[in-house]
Amino acid sequence: MRADQAEEAEVALSEDLSRLSVRAKQAEDRVAATKTEARDRLEQDVEKARQRTQEAADQLRTRHEQATERTQAWGDDIRRSWNDHVRQVRERIDARKAQVDAKVAAHEVQAAVDYAEFAIDVAYTAIEEAEYAVLDAVLATMDADASTSQGPA
Repeated sequence: MRADQAEEAEVALSEDLSRLSVRAKQAEDRVAATKTEARDRLEQDVEKARQRTQEAADQLRTRHEQATERTQAWGDDIRRSWNDHVRQVRERIDARKAQVDAKVAAHEVQAAVDYAEFAIDVAYTAIEEAEYAVLDAVLATMDADASTSQGPA
């Protein structure tokens, strides 16, 4: 994520927190006001609150689906890139097999060794990233479990 994107995300999160704070205060005021309202007015308010809750759930579902689509697209891009890379390497290997020139063959040996070292580095980095992702998922699960066990705020 670029610095300007990170800053935009921070601003958006701050705005979301402010919006959340305002909404919580409105809910608090609304509950306090129900003590003096007639039952039919309260029933109308309950129905409106149910509709707002449904709309919020629908919005959350839509945002989740969009995030899932973005993640899927990212994965597709990686697979496509990897497949292109493998195809190019195999073409180079096939072309090398057709070469007879000793000088070219010596160069290809070094290129093959360099590629093997690069592939090992990529694999090592992928394992490191996988470990990080798993540890982060475990931490997120622990956080979710902790918040669930503490009950609603």
